[in-house]
Amino acid sequence: MAERFFKKEVQKLYLGEGQEFRGEGILAVTKALLQSGVSYVAGYQGAPISHLMDVLTDANDILVELGVHFEHSASEATAAATLAASVNYPLRGAVTFKSTVGTNVASDALANLASGGVIGGALIIVGEDYGEGSSIMQERSHAFAMKSQIWLLDPRPNLPSIVQAVEQGFALSEATNTPVMLELRIRACHVHGRFIAKNNVRPHFTLKDAMENPVRDASRVVLPPGSFLHEHEKIEKRWPAAQQWIRENRLNEVFANGAQDFGIILQGGMYNAVVRALELLDLGNAFGDSQVPLYVLNVTYPLIDAEVKEFCAGKRAVLVMEEGQPDFIEQNLHAILRKAELPTVVHGKDMLAMAGEYTAAVVTRGILKFVESYGNNLLEPQKLPTVVRPPATKSDTLPILQSQVQPRPPSFCTGCPERPIFTGLKLAERELGPHHVASDIGCHLFSILPPFNIGAHTMGYGLGWASAAAFNTHETSKRTISFMGDGGFWHNGLTSGVGNAVFNQSDSVLVIVDNSYTAATGGQDILSSQARNPIRTTRLSIADAVRGVGVKWIKTITRTYDVAAVRDIFKEALTTKEKGPKVIVAQSECALNEQRRLKPLVKKRIDEGQRVVRERFGVDADTCTGDHSCIRLSGCPSLTIAPNPDLLRQDPVATVLDSCIGCGVCGEVAHAARLCPSFFRAEVISNPSAWDRMKARFRNTVIQLLQRRIDRRLARVTT
Repeated sequence: MAERFFKKEVQKLYLGEGQEFRGEGILAVTKALLQSGVSYVAGYQGAPISHLMDVLTDANDILVELGVHFEHSASEATAAATLAASVNYPLRGAVTFKSTVGTNVASDALANLASGGVIGGALIIVGEDYGEGSSIMQERSHAFAMKSQIWLLDPRPNLPSIVQAVEQGFALSEATNTPVMLELRIRACHVHGRFIAKNNVRPHFTLKDAMENPVRDASRVVLPPGSFLHEHEKIEKRWPAAQQWIRENRLNEVFANGAQDFGIILQGGMYNAVVRALELLDLGNAFGDSQVPLYVLNVTYPLIDAEVKEFCAGKRAVLVMEEGQPDFIEQNLHAILRKAELPTVVHGKDMLAMAGEYTAAVVTRGILKFVESYGNNLLEPQKLPTVVRPPATKSDTLPILQSQVQPRPPSFCTGCPERPIFTGLKLAERELGPHHVASDIGCHLFSILPPFNIGAHTMGYGLGWASAAAFNTHETSKRTISFMGDGGFWHNGLTSGVGNAVFNQSDSVLVIVDNSYTAATGGQDILSSQARNPIRTTRLSIADAVRGVGVKWIKTITRTYDVAAVRDIFKEALTTKEKGPKVIVAQSECALNEQRRLKPLVKKRIDEGQRVVRERFGVDADTCTGDHSCIRLSGCPSLTIAPNPDLLRQDPVATVLDSCIGCGVCGEVAHAARLCPSFFRAEVISNPSAWDRMKARFRNTVIQLLQRRIDRRLARVTT
């Protein structure tokens, strides 16, 4: 159950020649694929292209009508390997996944694909997730393009440019027998705009044609001596062909050339930020009219030497706007210009941030520094934007705020069924002592942060158990604990984690967090999802899969909100005399997806006048001791503190906010940890019956009588 649905929006994919298409970037990418005559599409979800997979899923009927095969791949490696269909047949295929983590997983398939080459157009659409808001290590796709010599497109972030990049990417791939990578930053994926559509194209050569007329070419297989010939083919044939095709078809763009004797060379994806910076500096406008020459690299690999030399000829200096490290483009430009003996000075990281996301503020400051050095007469100091002006007076407000405002690290959602798993582990460790805990990629990785502070490292998606392999020693009776999500399990954890532990007779514990979805990527279905999916196989058992590769000790808990039961399973797994790998399958549906599923149903019942009962939890302020162990062991966003109503006690009491969804974990924690019994359960009734109203009136009367007694006692104390 994906977090977003595009059932309505995908109808725009039917638009034909000359009609105006309006929508989001990822929807435009799908339309461009259909206009390009794509035969097959595959991929693995992950920000910022998760919604592209969701669009393709919701557009499956349209894809089927056009004879396009679409798959949710088991991993990025599976998706990349799918492009093998374009090696021997004139089939256009596209795959998509998150970079760079997805490209890491897919690198073996991509390297083989790029070595042997393709006949049909092969397009790899990667979501470039770089910057402070990224959830991955800070690396770039550019390195993979260079390593395997895959041509890299980085189009300007507007819909016409993105659509054109998809169409030209297929053509470039076919013209050079080389796969092409198209990177889209998160803002490009979700930018809104319009373009003039073309008719969708049914592949002229279909998958049926390929299957009924099989072709093989041993020279395309990466096997010596063919692999050595592939290297020569890349350099002597494909590279020159790519440079010529890119130049002839003007994939890169030049704006305002000749306006100044200095200019800016930028990645296409940085175009909007550069235009905004020029506008702020009064050197251009929002429509792209610039007073500074711009050379926009919609293709960032390979660079076209002739274009670079033409743009730099007669210029004193250029500023390279290259986001990320290492500075591949800047180094390449130095080499091109020095070989051509052009005196143009190349600036880049010396005037911009060495690393990190190039936000509008960063870009503006860098361009200002560059223009001050080479065209100071163009600037009007009184018109400089606030972002680049030095503060008039030093303010002490910020340090004060920094000392008072607490950091808010990412955490589990309200009602998340994964939170009580780590509460149970904390309680078990109170009795058994601390253990080495190996983490994994997914929502459960939030356990490394307060209030749990559990987990020593993470090595990759589905690699939780594998990352604890070195601790498989017989010199101690203590066991390691590893975590893995159900998404990571089906991604590669079954083989690299479970299979590896069985093969090496590991005496350690794995917890598979089964919340029924790949929740961290947007809630897409997987093999163990409990929802029935008409075009996918679901409802398979993780426990059966684990048992199938040889694990004997398996425990399944079907309600992770039972903190005491979770604690006891941990204690059993860590103390049992039975040797060998041990697997705990902790099952409860993702609360976010459960709410997406249930809220419309509840609203419908309420609107129809039906009686609906919803549970909420609260804290009795008179009973609460103010110890707050419940908060330290839970961390639920709906659990916080409030002033103590008892004037004789100063410590604030725990309280539950209205965002509570009634999972009951706070009460379970209080019970399992033997804390104060201050939590109570309440029922919120919509469309109450006459009996409900009568009971409420009786209860309110009794409560008011008791409350008056308390008020009188407090009045005596205060006087």
